[in-house]
Amino acid sequence: MVVEKMQKALRAYAEVLRLIRRLPKDTRSYYAKYARENFVNYREVDAADSAAIDELLNRTYAHSIWVLHKYSVKEGAAEKLKNVCSAQ
Repeated sequence: MVVEKMQKALRAYAEVLRLIRRLPKDTRSYYAKYARENFVNYREVDAADSAAIDELLNRTYAHSIWVLHKYSVKEGAAEKLKNVCSAQ
């Protein structure tokens, strides 16, 4: 279970990085750094705490959608991230 949650978090991070490629070129480095910093900051979260991991994944998706809307990227681009973050 713990390994599955960690793999899910890594898949979410990879999807966020893929979505960053859809942003304007001059904003990509900022959001890539922001995503990396957040991923590193939350690595201490107990992987056995399903509720905490699920909350972080939900926030990952919500923040990604917000950024995509900000730059007029269609929400459908985040379908894979949605599937990763909402899959039980």
